[in-house]
Amino acid sequence: MRDFRSLEIWKRGHALTLDIYQVSGKCFPKDELYGLTSQIRRASASIPTNIAEGCGRKTQAEFNQFLQIAVGSSTEVEYQLQLAHDLNYIDELCFEDLSSKVVATRKMILTFIAHTSHLKVPKARPRT
Repeated sequence: MRDFRSLEIWKRGHALTLDIYQVSGKCFPKDELYGLTSQIRRASASIPTNIAEGCGRKTQAEFNQFLQIAVGSSTEVEYQLQLAHDLNYIDELCFEDLSSKVVATRKMILTFIAHTSHLKVPKARPRT
């Protein structure tokens, strides 16, 4: 079992989530609290959450599966940022800053997957 807190991909995902919570709390309108605000917060939190959950799995294949979910969540956040920008909830500077963080985090996760995929994956024991 890995310590998720020691992984740079988790640290980046966690920092991104904190940024999303701050921006959505300050910039999004109150009537979006149960709409876009909730969606973007859940999607951003899904990135480090899935990395952490994957760390608790026994095999590399299982871990990579959770990393792939984190990648998907990052794409979801990227779209939600685009939507927030197009609805004029966030300005161009904020949009560019957060979008670049999302893309950098996703690239880091994908690189991590590529570098760890060659590791031997222990076979699961049959249930008795």
